Parts: sequence; C-alpha cells; structure tokens
Amino acid sequence: MPTRLHSIESSPQQLTPQSLIEAAQKLAPMIRDHADEAERQREMPRVVYEAIADAGLFLMSAPREVGGHETDLPTHVRVIEILAEADVSTAWAVNQGANYAWYASRMDPQGAHAIWRDTARAVVANSPVPTGKAVVVPGGFRVTAKQGFSTGSTYAPWLACHATVHENGDVRKINGLPETRYCLAPRADMRFHDTWQTRGMRGTGTHTIEAQDVFVPEERTVLSTHNLAHQPRYCNGPRYSVPLTLNYAMGDTMAALALARRCMTAFCELAGAKAPRHMPGMLRDQAISQFAVGEAEGILRSARAFMIEAVEDLWDDTVKQGATSTEKRVHARLASIHGIRAAAQVVDKLYPLCGGDSIFEGGLIQRCFQDIHVISQHVQGRLLNIELVGKYKLGVITDDPRI
Repeated sequence: MPTRLHSIESSPQQLTPQSLIEAAQKLAPMIRDHADEAERQREMPRVVYEAIADAGLFLMSAPREVGGHETDLPTHVRVIEILAEADVSTAWAVNQGANYAWYASRMDPQGAHAIWRDTARAVVANSPVPTGKAVVVPGGFRVTAKQGFSTGSTYAPWLACHATVHENGDVRKINGLPETRYCLAPRADMRFHDTWQTRGMRGTGTHTIEAQDVFVPEERTVLSTHNLAHQPRYCNGPRYSVPLTLNYAMGDTMAALALARRCMTAFCELAGAKAPRHMPGMLRDQAISQFAVGEAEGILRSARAFMIEAVEDLWDDTVKQGATSTEKRVHARLASIHGIRAAAQVVDKLYPLCGGDSIFEGGLIQRCFQDIHVISQHVQGRLLNIELVGKYKLGVITDDPRI
C-alpha cells in the first residue's frame, strides 16, 4: 500500500477551487496586456510569471502534503481556459508547469519538499523525451543531457532532464525495459539555449536545457514513462490516479478551444468594421461570413461541451472508484484530440475571410492562426490519437499507455 507523506504538514496557503478561478480571472487583464511582449520576447514576461506563481496556479497539481492545492480536474481546466482567453501561450505554459507537479506524488518526500514547498515561486521546466544519460554514482546520478521543448525554461527555478539510466557501462533495465528518470536540478547547475524560433506559441519560451555531468541526488529523481508503474506512490488523492498524459491533454485542449473562441470574437469585431473590396456592404453582411460563423459556433460549442463532459465524467469516476476506468480515459482522450482539431477547424474557417487584415504580424487573428497550427502539431493533437480510440472501440486493444 502506498505511503502518505504524514511527515509533511499541509500548507496554510492552499486555495479552494473558487479562489483559483477568481485568481485566474483577476490575472487575465494583466496577461492580455503583456501578450505582445511575450510574443516578441518568446517567453513569459517575468512580471507575469511572478504574478501567476504568487497566485498559486503553478501548484494546482501539487499534492497538499508538499504545499500544493491538489486541484480537481474540472477546476484545473477552467483555470487554463480563463488564462487562454487572455493569451494562449501563457495558459499553455501554466498547464505544463502545473501538471508537472503531479510527479511530486511519486517523488521521495525529501526531494518533493525541497522543490515544491521550499522553493519560492516553484515550477519545473522539463523535456519530454529521455535522450539524456544518467550514470549511477553513490547517492544519485551524474546527468548529461541537451534537450529541447522545455516550456518555461527561461524562468523555472528547477529544470528536469529526462534521462536513461546507465550503470557499469550498460543501460539499467526494469522488467526488461530501459530505466528512464526525470532528474531535477536547480537552474544554476544548468545551461540554457535560446532555440524557440517558431511561427506560433512563441510566448511559451519552450527552449533547450543542458546539463553537463551534473550530480543529482536520488531523492530529486523520479521514474518516468513506462517505468511509472514501478515508482512508489506517496500521495493517494484522485488527481494522481489520472494518467499524467491525460492531465496535460485536457488542459491543452481547453487552451486550444479558448484560442478558437478568441479568434471568433476577433472575427466578429472585424466583420462589423470591414467593408471588403468589390463587395457590397460590410463583411458581416456577406452570406459566406454568416454561414462560417454559424458553423464555427456549432463546432466550438459542441467540442467544448464534449471536453467538459469527459473531464467531469473522468473525475467523478476517479473520485468514486479510486481509480480511472479505461472507458472514461478513452472518452477523455477522444474529447481532447477532437477539441484540438475542432479548434483548428474553426480558425481555418474564419481566417480566409479576413483578407489582408489577417496577414500582418501583431494581428490577433494572424496570431491565432499561427498558434493553433503549432498546437495541432503537438503530441496531444496527433491524428494517431483518434486511431487509438478506434482500436479500443473495435476491440483491437484493451488498453494503452496513451490512454
């Protein structure tokens, strides 16, 4: 039976679901005001990071035992949606940083305490693929890695290299599979490389981190990917029964849907002000605009409703059963991929109707177009996820780590 962290007292700063939602609503105007700066700098502005951290949003997934809020999933995705209505890059970065704190439920209490409770404005930037190398030494590991796609790496106090473990010159294995671990080190021990040169989601600051033979004590590491089943679980809350990949996916999807809603709002404002050349009346008077907006509204509302339903069903099932059922996870996976594709569909329907107003840097509709087509290339947006659901429904598979 997993052991709870009885030795760590609960944080007096734990926030209720309503207070987290209210915090996000209060932050939204400031986030919106700094969105252009985030786009130019290709990272979350320091003042925004500090305000979000001080509001406790990076600790939504962290266990209460290490000072987090252990927030329920419906509240988590609502917070991400509110932030994304202001700026999707900021919301994405919060979802990545907040969800990574899920690992605190599996990490040695001493290490989890140091990272998420003892560190001011705690958040961890990580990298998804275990391309690094962690060599076993007394007390821990010597880690060498250079890894990209590390969202938040410009401000996070802790950076997590994702590494394969080596011992006595060979890859160490667990049940015949390579042992992989996240190895967390303070940013002072790491190097940073400015590599996030993209056409969308620029404000996430998803750059490259590097460790050169950095010592990481074992208590600041945690098994990852296919090894997670062998990692002791120290916190038993329902949040930690939901697979981490779905925690990420549901927040990412709500960010994408909020982006699409913002694009629709911007288009409706433009349509009331723009008189297209060689056409009578305003853009809003054109049948093609009216049809596109009506169709997009139906697509967006149905996709959001499906996502909310899937989140609530999964959460209720987990709270009642103490574990997630495969059926609920499959529905959550389908709602996630469907939501991301639907958000892209909405933007793609509206973008061509804007004419020259949609082609310039700094324009909101242009940014929405660029951002959604970066999101759709993310692992959570892959069409393979739809195939996975189909395999389950047809009885080809009974389960899969991706669901």
